[in-house]
Amino acid sequence: MKNSRRDFIKKSALATAGTYLGAMSFSPKSYANIIGANDRVRVGVVGFSDRFRSSLLPAFTGHHKELNFDMVAVSDIWKRRREEGQAILKEKLGHDVKAFVNNEALYSSKEVDAVIISTADFQHALHTVEAVRAGCDTYTEKPFAETMEDARAALKAVKETGKIVQIGSQRRSGRNYHAAADFVQSGKFGGITMVELTWNVNQPGRWRRKALVDQIKESDTDWKRYQMNRPAEAWDPRKYLEFRLFWPYSSGLPGQWMSHQIDTVHWFSSLKNPRSATANGGIYQWKDGRKNWDTIAVAFDYGPADDLTKGFQVTFTSRMHNGDENPAEIYYSNGGEMNLNTNMVTPTGGLTERFAKPMGMSANLLKEANLNVVDEKIVASANTGNDPLTSGHMRNWMESVRDRKQPNAPVEAGYSHAIAVIMANAAVHTGMKATFDEKTQEVMAGGKVFKY
Repeated sequence: MKNSRRDFIKKSALATAGTYLGAMSFSPKSYANIIGANDRVRVGVVGFSDRFRSSLLPAFTGHHKELNFDMVAVSDIWKRRREEGQAILKEKLGHDVKAFVNNEALYSSKEVDAVIISTADFQHALHTVEAVRAGCDTYTEKPFAETMEDARAALKAVKETGKIVQIGSQRRSGRNYHAAADFVQSGKFGGITMVELTWNVNQPGRWRRKALVDQIKESDTDWKRYQMNRPAEAWDPRKYLEFRLFWPYSSGLPGQWMSHQIDTVHWFSSLKNPRSATANGGIYQWKDGRKNWDTIAVAFDYGPADDLTKGFQVTFTSRMHNGDENPAEIYYSNGGEMNLNTNMVTPTGGLTERFAKPMGMSANLLKEANLNVVDEKIVASANTGNDPLTSGHMRNWMESVRDRKQPNAPVEAGYSHAIAVIMANAAVHTGMKATFDEKTQEVMAGGKVFKY
C-alpha cells in the first residue's frame, strides 16, 4: 500500500511537472533527466583512441542510460583526435560534449566525476594518478604500468584517495573465468603445476598507423606533454602513433597481450607476482624500424617466496607473423588440464593407473566438467565492438562507482600484472633472469634495479 502510494505520488508529480514544463519547451522526459541531474555521473574520455572508439564506447553506451551515466567531455592533446572525439560523442550521445586540450584543463573545469583512460601504454599509471588526485574515479586500460616507479605512484594515489579504479582486465568480468577461479580455488583442480599462455597473429599492420604517421604534425599536438616522465627526445610521429612498437613507450607483446593472460594466473592462484622471469626472442619478420620484438617466449616461476620447493611454471609465447589470433590459456595439474579456450576441465594428461601402480600410487584423473555457463568467447581484436566481456566489465565499473564497492579488477590486480610485465621486460632488455624484491618493490636484473 505504501509503495503504491509513493509510486502514485511520484507519477502524479512527474505528470504535473511535465505539463508545466511543456509550456517552457521541456518534455516530461527532459524533466526526468533534470531531476536526476544531481545523481548523474559525468564521465570524461582521457585519450580518444582506437581502443576507446571501437570497444569502450559501445560498452559504455550499452549501459549508461540505465545506470544514469553520461559522457560530457573528451581530453586529447592531438587536435585531430580531440575534434573527432567531440563530433563522434555528440552523434552517439545526442548532445554537445566539451573538448579539452589536455588533462589539466579537463580537471580544472570540474566538469567530470569519473574518466575512462585509454592513452598510450606508458601513460596509464600517471594518468590514473592525475585523475584520482583530481577527485575522479577511473576505468584505466591495461597495462597498468610499464615501470615500477609509475606503478607504485599510482597504487599509492589510489589508496590515499579511496577512488574506484577498474583496470581494463576484462577477463575478471567473464562468468566462465569466475567459474574457473572457483574451480581452482576450491581445490577440485589440484595444485597448478604449469600454465601455458599463447597469443599469435599474422598481421603486418598490427599497431602500425602508416597513413596517420604521414599526416600528423608536431604543431597539432603536445609532444613534450606526451612524453611525460620518459627521456626527452626529438619529435617522432611513429613513437607517438605506433608507440606499442617502441620501448620505453610500451613493452609491446607483454604489456598488450600477456598482461591480460597473466592476470588470470594471479587471480586463480592468489599469488601476487612471479618469483623470477627469463625471456628470449627477437624481431624475426617485420623489419620496419620497430624496437619491440615480434616474437617472444617468457618463462616465469611462481610460488611462495619463502618456499622454493613449491610452485609452478608459467610460459607466455607470442608471435606476430603466423597465427589466427585465438589466444589460449591452458592450466595443468597432475590430474588433467583446464582449457580456457574450450572452457572444459578434462583428465587429459592426468596420472593414469598404468604409470601410477608401479610406483605404489593411485591414478589421479580429473572428472570432466564444463565451466562455460554462457558463451563468452574471448574476442581478441581491438575492433571488438560491444563484446560481452568488455561490456560486462564496463558495467561492473559503473555499478562500483555507484555503490562504492571494489570492482572486479581493482588497482591491486593492475599492480600485480604490471610486476609481471616489467619482469618480462627486464629479462628482454638485459638478457638476465629478472626477480622481484618484495621489500623494495623493485624488479631486479643482474643485481641492479631495472628502469629503462
